[in-house]
Amino acid sequence: MTGPRTSRYARDVAVVAFAQSDHLRRTDELSEVEMVMPVLHQVLAATGLKAGEIGFTCSGSSDYLAGRAFSFTMTLDGVGAWPPISESHVEMDGAWALYEAWVKIQTGEADTALVYSYGKSSPGSVRDVLTRQLDPYYLAPLWPDSVALAALQAQALVDAGETDEPALAATAARSRADAAANPHAQLRGAVPQGDYQVRPLRTGDCPPVGDGVAAVILAAGDLARQLCERPAWITGIDHRIEAHGLGLRDLTDSPSTRTAAQHAGLFDAPVDTAELHAPFSSQEVVLRKALGIGDTVAVNPSGGALAANPMMAAGLIRIGEAAARIHRGASDRAVAHATSGPCLQQNLVAVLEGDTR
Repeated sequence: MTGPRTSRYARDVAVVAFAQSDHLRRTDELSEVEMVMPVLHQVLAATGLKAGEIGFTCSGSSDYLAGRAFSFTMTLDGVGAWPPISESHVEMDGAWALYEAWVKIQTGEADTALVYSYGKSSPGSVRDVLTRQLDPYYLAPLWPDSVALAALQAQALVDAGETDEPALAATAARSRADAAANPHAQLRGAVPQGDYQVRPLRTGDCPPVGDGVAAVILAAGDLARQLCERPAWITGIDHRIEAHGLGLRDLTDSPSTRTAAQHAGLFDAPVDTAELHAPFSSQEVVLRKALGIGDTVAVNPSGGALAANPMMAAGLIRIGEAAARIHRGASDRAVAHATSGPCLQQNLVAVLEGDTR
């Protein structure tokens, strides 16, 4: 083993374990704590670490989605917060919690980190809830839901000649066919495109609503090699955000994704795998262009967000799925992407590499 091929940071940090729940349409019988605990136990067991041996813990979730303030503190019961632990939380997808944990390790304040995220979307209407993230003066009062905004982006792509409805249907079919091999996916195998939700998006072009949990463990340097036979080294990571107002953006492009990819070193060498957080089939078109992803790259071999899209966890799952492919030798260099906000407003890009063989 000669280590990761490139390193641009003070410390080499790797994903050494990944676990996720089965993603389900409803989990009415489970609390967030009951959802989280089995996944935390599984990811810790993969490394042999005990909770007390973790240097830093960071979670990602949404109090707004849960409907109560500081709801994330309840899930600390599943982590085990006594004796006291070093802990933080981001009101974002778990991919951004991973970024905070990665920074913590870079500073030398920790050598290991547990990152987890979860979301229960089933109790309410996600399409309506997500309107609350829009500009409160001009857009939010109109109540355009998340599917309507994605359809606006999809129509812009169609009008620009960058895709069409058959191509979108093919993307959805490919994603869910790939998900047939993913036991955790909510939708697997052949799924009808169905009726229009908002033109030009049909049901098959939209993500399922569901509940789920994901967790990863990060470790630095030689410790990562002790905990994992083939660590997935994070050789680059960056995130950027675009204007809040949709009228200020070209919805057929994602400059924030491209900029994040440049700063993460994506374009320094080819990748063989891309796990893209594209909740709508049309958004894969935008991300492929921004990241320069060609047809030789395996895109969302896990099925992606079209097969399972638990709010606040789907982005972390993209990083975990990419890392898992490196762990088992199915990938050597992968890119993982996470997004937040309407129409790909904020984007995180991570490049992961395995030890050269």
